[in-house]
Amino acid sequence: MVSGRLQEDAAYLDGRLGVGRSYDVVSRKIEFGGRDACLYFIDGFCKDELMQKLLQYFMDLKPQDMPQNAAELLKKHIPYIEVDKEADWEKIVAGFLGGIFVLLIDGYTHAVLIDARTYPARSVEEPEKDKTLRGSKDGFVETVVFNTALIRRRIRSEDLRMEMTSAGASSRTDIVLCYMASRVSPSLLTEVREKIAGIRADALTMNQESLAECLTGGRWFNPFPKFKYTERPDAAAAQILEGNLVILVDNSPSAMVLPTTLFDVLDEADDYYFPPVTGTYLRLTRFFIAFLTYILTPTFLLLMQNPQWVPESFSFIMLKEPPNIPLIWQFLLLELAIDGLKLAAVNTPNMLSTPLSVMAALVLGEFSVNSGWFSAEVMLYMAFVAIANYTQSNYELGYALKFMRILNLILTALFDLWGYIAAVLIAAVLTAANRTVAHKSYLYPLIPWDGRKLRQKLFRSRLPSREE
Repeated sequence: MVSGRLQEDAAYLDGRLGVGRSYDVVSRKIEFGGRDACLYFIDGFCKDELMQKLLQYFMDLKPQDMPQNAAELLKKHIPYIEVDKEADWEKIVAGFLGGIFVLLIDGYTHAVLIDARTYPARSVEEPEKDKTLRGSKDGFVETVVFNTALIRRRIRSEDLRMEMTSAGASSRTDIVLCYMASRVSPSLLTEVREKIAGIRADALTMNQESLAECLTGGRWFNPFPKFKYTERPDAAAAQILEGNLVILVDNSPSAMVLPTTLFDVLDEADDYYFPPVTGTYLRLTRFFIAFLTYILTPTFLLLMQNPQWVPESFSFIMLKEPPNIPLIWQFLLLELAIDGLKLAAVNTPNMLSTPLSVMAALVLGEFSVNSGWFSAEVMLYMAFVAIANYTQSNYELGYALKFMRILNLILTALFDLWGYIAAVLIAAVLTAANRTVAHKSYLYPLIPWDGRKLRQKLFRSRLPSREE
């Protein structure tokens, strides 16, 4: 606890914060109102002009105007909004490391905390991945206070709650739970609070992914995502209004939405920025293409192993030339090559992306077919799968479908029709056995059946009025 003896308190805080050893931890000894004081702040989190004005105001105080305790000082003599007093050293240090200014005054048994911090931040431009053809062009950034403001701007309701907590013994990462108090599931909210409070990790090194792994626990082998991520504040606000819980993690430019079903993962903002007919078409197209990305190549492999099943009218899908490499190896090599190209694209400088893309298309396209490594039909279907994966923005779902597709290819190559059927059943069981964070069915409203909700998930209808 703060003793009120400045020399003793300052020596203790100097030792805790590493003053003199950390160049960005600054202490400033001042005198105002006839009392000695010491101000602590982190260089880089400081609003220089504001602090200059506050220091000027403090130094102009006369001894007769100086109050006898911190409560009176806050009430009458600090012309700033975000101020508080604290006597517990742990809370003082935690606030300071978050960027808050700490003011120790001789004779005061409480430290004065001034929240005049500012964080380096980029502008709220539209996210690269989560774009829409129409609608808002702003996006979340790495500073959590800006992200909460973007949501507040869209939901002007006294029912909206922004509940702050933290996790990580060393990182003390800020986590904000955003929800509508009258619409969110109380049991879900309580469970998430308890799980966050029970996190024993030293730091959330990977931000939301670290938090997600702490919230979900077991069944790591099931690749289907339990969370939906969005970098769009309008999408996050819509999820909050639907009664879902949105989690913002400091230093992460996206929001976690839970609970999340498979239909929620496939949902996108473009469905709602167009009229109902167009939105329904876009949604059903996305569902159908996601299904095709899983089933197309294994089905082609099965038919090539059993050419007698191909009707005469579809004989054009047959291989024109005998393959030099078995089809299963062609598919697996191309699955690996596509991921290699993605990784290369991430690390390619912008000025080189266009020429390298042309080179990759030539080498992996025409030259690989002419050299006999790959069949033209295999290249065509894998090109469709690679491009079709970008029809939905969820990375986790894209890789879940990829893993199921590879399993189907392998089992089909080994066991023919029975392997194909077994792979489809495994994918269905993994999807059906998956549970949301709220312990509900991952396939709701399909399982359990809810016709009205399923119709809303598949077909975009007009927005209901408040009376409805």
